[in-house]
Parts: sequence; C-alpha cells; structure tokens
Amino acid sequence: MQKQAMISQQQLQSQQMAAQTAMQKIEMETQAKMQYRQADVAFEIEKQKAEAQLKSQLMQQEFQYSLQLQGMTQEQISARENEKETAKSDRISQQNSQQSELINQRKNNLPPKNFESNEDSLDGFDLAEFEPR
Repeated sequence: MQKQAMISQQQLQSQQMAAQTAMQKIEMETQAKMQYRQADVAFEIEKQKAEAQLKSQLMQQEFQYSLQLQGMTQEQISARENEKETAKSDRISQQNSQQSELINQRKNNLPPKNFESNEDSLDGFDLAEFEPR
C-alpha cells in the first residue's frame, strides 16, 4: 500500500511537473509573441515618423518653390507694367514734341513736317550683323 501510495505520489508529482512545464512553455510563447508584437509596433511607429518627416520636408520645399514662382511671376508682371508705363511716357513725350513742332510750324508758317520714322524698315541694315560670331 505504501508502495502504491508512493507510486501514485510520484505520478502526481510527475503530472504536476508536466503541467508546470506546459504552463511555462505557454507563458514563454506568449511573452515571445508579445515581444514580437511590441517590436512590430515600434517598427511601424518609427516608419510612420520617418514618413511624416519626409512629407514635412517635401511640403516645406514645395512651399519654397511656390514662393519663388510667385515672386518670379510678380517680377514679370511688374516688369511688364513698367514697360507699358515707359512706352506710354515715351508716346506722350513724342506727342508733346510733335504738337509743339506743329505749333511752331503754324506760328512761323513753315512747310509740313513728316513725323514718320524709318526705324521700322530694314533699309540700310545688313542681316549679316545679326549672325553669330
């Protein structure tokens, strides 16, 4: 009886050790899965941070390009307006000169004067002047 009790005690201890070993194995597997999941989440977070930083840099660069483009556009508009104003001023100045010449012509009874310029014609120009050197 004592022998049987001892055998059953050993079997019980053996079963308890097997159960304990199984629990430890399950616990270790769970810990390994959790560590893997934590590493995966940490990797994903770092990936998203890097992506956000790259997007931020890209947006900043795009903003700088946009500012440069806007500045260049504004410069072109200003240059065009300045050219218009200069041309208008030149036309008014020429018109005033011509009017004063006409007034002088009437006062002094002079013959008519031709105000047309030959600047638009190519007479007297050699196209060879414009060839590369």
